[in-house]
Amino acid sequence: MTIHVSPNAHPALVLNADYRPLSYYPLSLWSWQDAIKAVFLDRVNIVSEYDFQIRSPSFSMKLPSVVSLKTYIKPSRNPAFTRFNVFLRDRFECAYCGSEDDLTFDHVIPRSKGGQTTWTNVITACAPCNLKKSNKSCDEIKIWPRHMPFEPTTYDLHRNGRLFPPNYLHESWMDYLYWDTELEP
Repeated sequence: MTIHVSPNAHPALVLNADYRPLSYYPLSLWSWQDAIKAVFLDRVNIVSEYDFQIRSPSFSMKLPSVVSLKTYIKPSRNPAFTRFNVFLRDRFECAYCGSEDDLTFDHVIPRSKGGQTTWTNVITACAPCNLKKSNKSCDEIKIWPRHMPFEPTTYDLHRNGRLFPPNYLHESWMDYLYWDTELEP
């Protein structure tokens, strides 16, 4: 009997050489095919395995569930300025009212008044707050952000990314996720 492995089944959590995930959001995952290829190219160590094996006529191996890179990749200190990263920095909430629905972004100092599209002037806003604010300043419309925009570090985005775990977390991954978060007293 032949069992086929779905290309999307059995992803491997990818850790840097220091055993931290390469990213939290999105979580650094490889398909089982990419993980096995990296094993055969001697680029990773297998840290944990699934109970599921793949077989060929002359070979069998358990699928890796956690792999660590053999070479450390230094994380970028300054993340890219993207819409997604602005939303992640602001925790997918409107900076004015806290809503999580119908998100867009807003220029604190409107572009029509010289505001630039930069980390320190762009925030996440829901459509109603964005429409209400329009091209006016916060002083004119009497609404202010709950926090001022800032240029985040990769650490800031990783910290926020841990707040939004993916829909699927294999039990073998838990020892390598969230271990560097602050403990509550």
